Order: sequence, then C-alpha cells, then structure tokens
Amino acid sequence: MNKTKHWYDYLWIVTPIYFALGFFNILFAWIGMIFFCLPLLIAIFGGSKLYCNRYCDRGQFFTLLGKKLKLSRNHPTPRWIGSKWFRYGFLIFFFAMFFQMLWVTYLVGSGANSVSAAVKLFWTFRVPWDWAYHGTVFAPWVAQFAFGFYGMMLTSTLIGLIVMVLFQPRSWCVFCPMGTMTQWICKLRAGKTPPPACSGSCASCSKEGCGHG
Repeated sequence: MNKTKHWYDYLWIVTPIYFALGFFNILFAWIGMIFFCLPLLIAIFGGSKLYCNRYCDRGQFFTLLGKKLKLSRNHPTPRWIGSKWFRYGFLIFFFAMFFQMLWVTYLVGSGANSVSAAVKLFWTFRVPWDWAYHGTVFAPWVAQFAFGFYGMMLTSTLIGLIVMVLFQPRSWCVFCPMGTMTQWICKLRAGKTPPPACSGSCASCSKEGCGHG
C-alpha cells in the first residue's frame, strides 16, 4: 500500500532551487537563513525535532538521491561519526567558520575591506562567483554576507553528498550542526538525556527523516 503523500514530502526541491537562485544572484543566499533559524525556533518553542523529522529539505534531497536514485553505497555509517566528540567538535568548527564569516562581513560593512565576489568551498578554496553580483541598492556588507553564507551552505551540502555516496543516504543527519543544536535544546527543555546519535539507517530515516541529530 502506497504511503499518502503530504506537501512537505516535496520539500526536497527547495535544495536545488536555492543553489540555482544563488548561482545567478548571490543575494538569494539570504533565503538560507530560514533553514538556519527555523529548526532552532521549532526546538525552542516546540521542544521537538520536527524540522529534522519532517521539513528538512536537505535530508529529503539526500534520501531522493541515495535511496530512490540508488546513488548511495548504503553502507553503515561509521560509529565514530555519530560519537559525541565528533558531533560537538564539528559543531564548534562550523560555528568558528560562521563567526569568521561574520567578521569578514563586518570588515566590509565598516569600509575596511571591499566585497569579495567569491565563495569558499570547504572553508579553504576561493571560487570566483562574480557573475552572481552586479551591485545592489543594499549596503555592500549584505552581498558579502550572502557570498559567505552561500559558500557555507554549498560546502555543507557537498559534505553531505560525499557521506551520502559512501555510507547511508542521510549520514549527514548524524552530525549535522543544526541537528546537534536542536538535540541539545530539546534535552534542556525536557530535562532528560536524548536518544543516542542515529546511524543514518533508523526507522525514522527510512520514513520521514532522522530525528536523532
């Protein structure tokens, strides 16, 4: 019997649309702040990982590519990837890079630097992206933030694609920074220990998406 489809089952399309928009106009990268804030707001006010379980477009995108299109080797995700030290270590690293991006944005806003029309892949490789920016009515720092944020979103998606191919389709969900943060928030709200990190192949993953983080 086929499972009834809901509107949120098609949210996977948001991922390719987001990157396509940012490819042609970098200012669309600001839309990504919705994906950055919404999971935290749901966890803070709702006390749940509903976003991870149901609304995460990236998780759905990896499921589509890895499970339905058979692009994943479907090997078990290594246990060390789901370990607390790796998940929290990656979270700290991720935010270190995020605040470094904010610092560069501040320098542009203060006039110390000019806008750099490039994105950084894997926080290291500068890739020219000048065709996506031709000036704007907004302040220069708005564009600089967009370049930096787009680079972070693209890098994290590429990492997710790599682990998708090597392991389970949603292996990214095991150490996703947003999943780790929402897990921590839910733990604080509930006052109890959350379930262990998912291996990327739990029942939730095979249905609606991993809720473990």
